[in-house]
Amino acid sequence: MAQSKNKKVGLRLNKAVASTGVMSRRQADEAIQAGLVKVNGVVCTEFNRLIDVDRDHLTVDGKQLGFKKKLYVALYKPKGIVATRSDELGRKNVLDLLPKSLDHLKPVGRLDRDSEGLLIMTNDGDAAFRLTHPSKTVWKKYQVTVKGIPDDAVFDDLQNGIELDDGWTLPARIADIHDRQDRTSFHISICEGRNRQIRRMCEQVGHPVIRLVRVAIGRLQLKPMGPGEWRYLSPKEIEWCCHL
Repeated sequence: MAQSKNKKVGLRLNKAVASTGVMSRRQADEAIQAGLVKVNGVVCTEFNRLIDVDRDHLTVDGKQLGFKKKLYVALYKPKGIVATRSDELGRKNVLDLLPKSLDHLKPVGRLDRDSEGLLIMTNDGDAAFRLTHPSKTVWKKYQVTVKGIPDDAVFDDLQNGIELDDGWTLPARIADIHDRQDRTSFHISICEGRNRQIRRMCEQVGHPVIRLVRVAIGRLQLKPMGPGEWRYLSPKEIEWCCHL
């Protein structure tokens, strides 16, 4: 006999908490371990307990969690915009670029204020975890313009790894090198997410960054958006994010 198409499969507790969008899966794990999560009024510390999102009630530290529709947005963050939901200095942030109906979404990963390009916004904590966790090896591609004309040895160093104050970088990929007058542009792909990593790498080899644009995160592309524009991810893009 064929199984019913309406049969529902429960979510593991940590994934269910993360899927509400209030925290990442790592934060959900910590909350569960600390005994802050209750299922139907009872503390539960079993990460693998299956949750029926239509029937079970979850709370974290006394706050009721709701299972909201998962949304995934690609945004072209312009230079000068802070890639956070708020800023203590009152600077313009990424939520200022989205409609109020999307102000519950959170940015995934880093993109410093002086840089621009692709930023993913979502309320799916599990997808955010997959896109940023080192074990998933998601390559992020940037178009970089630097001062000067780096020689082959410089590009070899960038590809093989640079020693920064927080340790050696992992190997990078370099492509599409073009020099013009006193500057050079190229694509660099990295699978790490350190603070201002590419800027520090280029500074270390003597060629400071003039412009830095993130053009891709794995299969997710910046084009054809312009600065300040956004779009919903396609079903295929969402599937990729959720099955890394």
